[in-house]
Amino acid sequence: MGPAVLRHRQFRLWWIGSSLSALGTTMVPVTLTFAVLSRFHTASAVGTVLTAETAPLALLLLVGGVVADRVSRRLLLLGSDVVCTVVQAVAAVLLFRGHWQLWQLAVLFAVEGGATGMSSPALLGMVTDVVPEADRQQANTLRSIATSGASIAGPALAGVVAGFGGGGLGLAINAATYAVSALALGLMRPVPAPPATGASPLADLVHGWHEFTGRTWLWSIVSSFALFHLLVLPPVMVLGAVVAERDLGGASAWGGILAGFGLGSLVGGLLMLRWDPRRPLYVATVAVASYAAFAVVLALVAPLSVQIAVAFGGGALLAVFDVLWNTALTTHVDGAVLSRVSAYDWFGSVVLLPVGYAIVGPVASAIGITATLWVAAGSWLVLCALVLCVRDVRTLGSAAPAPAANPVAVAG
Repeated sequence: MGPAVLRHRQFRLWWIGSSLSALGTTMVPVTLTFAVLSRFHTASAVGTVLTAETAPLALLLLVGGVVADRVSRRLLLLGSDVVCTVVQAVAAVLLFRGHWQLWQLAVLFAVEGGATGMSSPALLGMVTDVVPEADRQQANTLRSIATSGASIAGPALAGVVAGFGGGGLGLAINAATYAVSALALGLMRPVPAPPATGASPLADLVHGWHEFTGRTWLWSIVSSFALFHLLVLPPVMVLGAVVAERDLGGASAWGGILAGFGLGSLVGGLLMLRWDPRRPLYVATVAVASYAAFAVVLALVAPLSVQIAVAFGGGALLAVFDVLWNTALTTHVDGAVLSRVSAYDWFGSVVLLPVGYAIVGPVASAIGITATLWVAAGSWLVLCALVLCVRDVRTLGSAAPAPAANPVAVAG
């Protein structure tokens, strides 16, 4: 008994390995922050390392999309896991020895960020490589469940580990999880590489852009999430912590809110194992609009129990969106170009996030924390309403369209 998609050995190996890797990855923010703060005692030092990691990740996403549509995605993910294993192991050794400099961690995590940026666009393509179309929603659901479970267990485990062995032990555990993921990918049967296009990498990138912009439902939703990461997520994450510290009981309260969000994501993922809505993007957009409630209860400084309950609901509905969105991509985008389209999805969604984090402080200082949170909530509701005005978003079905007589590509 269990999800039918787990009958596929290829997917089963990949899912087990990537789930363990996700657990290790969610430990890093806690273990790394603990290690850097204990040595340098400044938030800017932590920011230096995180910036060093995220900058190459964003810069290499589009390159990774082209590469993932030209070579074996399994080998690309395997190579990334090997690089991340080495980076985490070396960082762990530095922390265990106690004699390390900030620039050393910055360089190491920049290498890991680059490897992650190169491999991330291959993830959705791997789903199409190893899972038949009928089981892809289950595959995306199980991936969402694994990520949600890791977001709950990883930080808690990292806190325990940090108390016993410091940041070095947490990074060593993460290195081990990457090694297991690499082993799982190595045990998979070879997956055929995407067919060669015969075009240059630049031409492939342009082709991916045309595939991306040629689907109104795709670019409209990605555009909304670009603004979400500029106007909505930074106020919630930054100012939410301030509200928790000032009015709700401190870091433990904020941790409880985030844990509620993670638990909700897990429940939402479990729901999607059995639910296949007829109009997935319409349902997904209505579901993700609920994130505005997160900002509303923070603006109202609602009791902690209400904050956790709203976070739980928001997490569940965001998981619904995540599963339906990934399934729409794997169903309605030709597998030969999927990694490039996924790269534009990733890049378009997160490119404004650093700007959002940079401006949220000055904006809150100018108009106040409460007003900033209300602006975030209102902005997201307006954006979701605009997305629902797009006909393709409302009408896109859950099944791929029937192929034409001599199809060139799967239509969006």
